[in-house]
Amino acid sequence: MRALIFVHRWLGVAFCLLFAMWFASGIVMHFVPFPHLNEAERFAALPRVDLRRVNFAPIDALRASGLGPTSRIRLMQRSDGPVYIVAEGRRVKALQASDLSSAAVTTPTLAMAIAVEFAQARDPVGSAPTAVSLSDYDQWSIQGEFDAYRPLYVVALNDVDGTELYVSSETGEVVQRTTRSERIWNFVGSIPHWLYFSALRSHATLWSCLLWWLSLLGLLAVLAGIIIGILCLRRFGLLSAYQGCQALHYWLGLSCGLFVLTWIFSGWLSMDDGLMFSLGTPSPAERAAFGGGAWTAMPSNEINRLSVDSREVEWFTFGERLYRRERSNVAQQRLFNIDAGDRSGSSQREFLSADDVDGVMVQVSRACMSASVIAPDDNYASISSIARSPVYRAVCGTTWYQIDGANGALLEKLDRSRRIYRWLFAGLHALDFPLLTRRSRLRTCLIVGLCLLGLVFSATNIVIACRRLRLIRTVVFNLPSC
Repeated sequence: MRALIFVHRWLGVAFCLLFAMWFASGIVMHFVPFPHLNEAERFAALPRVDLRRVNFAPIDALRASGLGPTSRIRLMQRSDGPVYIVAEGRRVKALQASDLSSAAVTTPTLAMAIAVEFAQARDPVGSAPTAVSLSDYDQWSIQGEFDAYRPLYVVALNDVDGTELYVSSETGEVVQRTTRSERIWNFVGSIPHWLYFSALRSHATLWSCLLWWLSLLGLLAVLAGIIIGILCLRRFGLLSAYQGCQALHYWLGLSCGLFVLTWIFSGWLSMDDGLMFSLGTPSPAERAAFGGGAWTAMPSNEINRLSVDSREVEWFTFGERLYRRERSNVAQQRLFNIDAGDRSGSSQREFLSADDVDGVMVQVSRACMSASVIAPDDNYASISSIARSPVYRAVCGTTWYQIDGANGALLEKLDRSRRIYRWLFAGLHALDFPLLTRRSRLRTCLIVGLCLLGLVFSATNIVIACRRLRLIRTVVFNLPSC
């Protein structure tokens, strides 16, 4: 018992401010998430592709890129002309569609022009960009998803929202957008909550280890407190052995201790990184099955078949077949099978079918059941790149594969471990339970209410910690207290 009290007391002193910050910032994060340029915003700013300036086919761009076997080639329009973007894993390369020269952005002037075009597509008269800076990492681009696009040009639009755009020097795409309001709120939300300070977060291993250990020690402090509370309750009953703020802390701990424990536990699991639960990473064989088509099957007159209203064209392999999808609208697309078995290019449709998915899954495992469309309210639903697109689930033994019907991308690989992790993390930390997700107002009220309760609980801990430290200062150093 004394050991538990010692652990709980001094971990409480060390972590009281951190707990208060976690609960307060958690409320902010529920309303203002970390800035992110979503697919609808990105696509809405794309102009039509000027097909008159496309002089080379996608297969030519693939060869000129110098990259190995790939599963994605995109054609898009930039302010300096149409550009091919070839992707291989986490590597990307941009080439001018007119002459296959490098389309990397090497000057602030070009970055400014790209940002201006993006901004004017959203608000023709609302911005006047003046500042451009080149950055490898900053507070709003520290995630690993931007690594292939670094360094980034940061362009301040000087509009009423204080918008800043991030233009990739590798591809010339706008990959991030932030506003003044988002930046301010995130300094009291996501950044302190996840210790997302750029100087720390740019060292991924150090950041991950620090957050993992802080969460684990906080978890031990809460667990010790709950055990002490239960033992005291059994010994003294409803007559608390504490008075004043300590009594309030005691009763709050008994009433909301389970929530605090599960919330800190699920937050700790967010830093698991494969230690206890699988990461759902596809194997090389699975990657080959999903993107192993032959690019040489592309017809020589492929460019002549493109629609003049296309704002983005993507070629991708799915299984052993080659597809082209043309997008002229954020919510719609035209999909063509263009491999050797369909040189007419007449098989236009909108999305991949369940039969297409089944044909690929046979290469993954003979034990796969027929693919089915995932319902939007499914407990393990995944989100497609296009709102109207189906997402298919193929069940292969105990492993589920969730595939985007819009572009054949493997969205998630869910084995039994990942499915358990979904409930222990998203369920406990964000109350992502079907009963609550269908009632968003109730879920919001519960999240805010429980976090406020946790904040009050942490405040009592701060008061107790301050009194403890003042006592030590007085006794040990024989100094007058404040």
